[in-house]
Amino acid sequence: MLFDLRGRGRRRAVQGIYLGLAILMGGGLVLFGIGGNTNGGLFDAFSSSSGSPTTSSYTKQIQSTQKQVDLNPKNAAAWAKLASLRLAEGGANGGFQQDADGLNNFREASTAWERYLALNPAKVDQSVARQMINVYGTSGLNLPDKAVGAMDLIIEQSQPPDADLYKQYALLAFTAGQTRKGDLAIEKAVSLSPAADRKQVRTALEALKAQVASAAGGAGATGATTQTTPAG
Repeated sequence: MLFDLRGRGRRRAVQGIYLGLAILMGGGLVLFGIGGNTNGGLFDAFSSSSGSPTTSSYTKQIQSTQKQVDLNPKNAAAWAKLASLRLAEGGANGGFQQDADGLNNFREASTAWERYLALNPAKVDQSVARQMINVYGTSGLNLPDKAVGAMDLIIEQSQPPDADLYKQYALLAFTAGQTRKGDLAIEKAVSLSPAADRKQVRTALEALKAQVASAAGGAGATGATTQTTPAG
């Protein structure tokens, strides 16, 4: 794992990185559950005042949707729905507080998501893709490479290209140790920003890159890289 959040200092460092990106983007990160309807947003994940898990249960809906995919494994929409339901159940059962039951649901969600993608849907469900980025993050399953993969799918379908998405993409790539992708995403974010803001955007993203490398104990600077150019 690139980030080990068991240490309080590490958790605060990673929180600071995401807060920095939130400020850069105007104060909101819907992608990570802030200001959206998804459970387990970044602030919820790191909040020390988070209450006990909700008593809501998605069991019946999960069972019903599971039957659909059992009867028709090629039902892409049902696989996407199953992934979303598993994510909701995991969040309600404390997955973002690293509770075993919640994390198991997150793992089941990942399996359903991968089954969905294996069917090559013509248009990927962006809502579920954003939720998967959230759960693949350091406050969930801590699988940053998969978070980058989900973001690839979102960017591929986003027209016109969006500077804020590339800012998020840069941070995800650096968190995954994919330095080349992160650098290319910075260039794309800068080019898509208003001319008057480009210097500020570059400076802020380069600072976040350095923070990620520091929080990861240097892994962000020496981790695996990819030569793939970000979509868009």
